[in-house]
Amino acid sequence: MPYFLYKILPSVSNLVKNIEHIGEYQIFKEAKQQAKTLRMKNETDPDVTYRIIFADNIIEAEERLHEKRPETVVKEWEK
Repeated sequence: MPYFLYKILPSVSNLVKNIEHIGEYQIFKEAKQQAKTLRMKNETDPDVTYRIIFADNIIEAEERLHEKRPETVVKEWEK
């Protein structure tokens, strides 16, 4: 399964994320290096993020990016 690299831009609503497909990589190390490079180039824009998604295909990767995850609950002893 390939690794997909996405650029996530600020969105207008919470329902739909504004994503842009950057590339597809067979080796995680290559995807990670490209993401680091892009993050360093865009340090001035804190609203833009880059994510690597491991999925069977581009459709599954984009579905995973759009799914709403529950917020993590931090226990008192974890603070």
